Amino acid sequence: MKRVTIYEVAKEAGVSLATVSRVINGSSVVKAPTRIRVEEAIKKLGYKPNAIAQGLALSKTTTIGLIIPEASFTYTGQVINGLLDVARIYNYNIMLHTITEGITDVDKIVDVIIKSRVDGVIIYSDKIVDDSISLLNEYNIPIVVISNKISGDSVCSVYVDFEKAIYELCLKYLANGVKDIALLEDRKNVNTTKFMLKGAKRAFEKEGLAYDNFIEIPKEYRSSYKFLSKYFKDHRHNLVIANRDSQAMAVLNAARENGIRVPEDMEIVCVIDTKYNSMIRPTISSFSIPSYDLGAVSMRLMTKMLQNEEVEDKEKCLSYLFTSRETTKVY
Repeated sequence: MKRVTIYEVAKEAGVSLATVSRVINGSSVVKAPTRIRVEEAIKKLGYKPNAIAQGLALSKTTTIGLIIPEASFTYTGQVINGLLDVARIYNYNIMLHTITEGITDVDKIVDVIIKSRVDGVIIYSDKIVDDSISLLNEYNIPIVVISNKISGDSVCSVYVDFEKAIYELCLKYLANGVKDIALLEDRKNVNTTKFMLKGAKRAFEKEGLAYDNFIEIPKEYRSSYKFLSKYFKDHRHNLVIANRDSQAMAVLNAARENGIRVPEDMEIVCVIDTKYNSMIRPTISSFSIPSYDLGAVSMRLMTKMLQNEEVEDKEKCLSYLFTSRETTKVY
């Protein structure tokens, strides 16, 4: 992918670099006809000025902006490690930015970072949807999205197919006669929850069944545990699937406090495995996600785009492995 530079804008408009810089910075010394010519060149070439161009510091910064949700530090440690290791190999620096749920808008933070001194941006978010592709492409800067399947002219992604993981898990239980499978809503990972629900529905449809065991957490509850403590007074399921370790633990504690034995009466599966799933008792069955590889592969994709190397697969899907522990029975 070739990135348009201020040099090309200057050449297209037939002016100097200084003139382009003055137009970008809104200087009043540039005559109207010249300013219009430069603005037309910028629009024609699709050039999006950043702080480097605005300051006429046109060399690459070798800095990559990394955006991660503040609430996901528990899960992203290995992702960041993999990303940093590859960044060191290619002599890139990482500028870390965090997003606070309900406070920081992803699009706004991306715009701020791209206008700063970065050569590319890596975003760890499942909230980037197809509608965002055109917006991301407008920046004309390499962008890699982790944890979501999405791609565009200047956008690549690295993800794990959670829909497939839940589809296969449900099929396994259905094959053993277990049909009461509940899926717990995760409001912090909306799109991941949608993929999980889609996988469950697809598995049930394959067996000629309808899926209707999605546990929605009412908006008035800020804690999964508080809701589940009441929910399990009147509800029972053979299997409950939660996305995050904290939610799986909430299911475990709330179930046991309501006299539900795990795994004898109810089994629990956590989608994203962390060290905490093997520390709690009983240990929680989970999907081992290649977190380190998510970061490493993402950074390697970024270096390929920056070096104009061919990217054969813009949507890179990584594998997963189900790890059976004490909250599930052995089939």
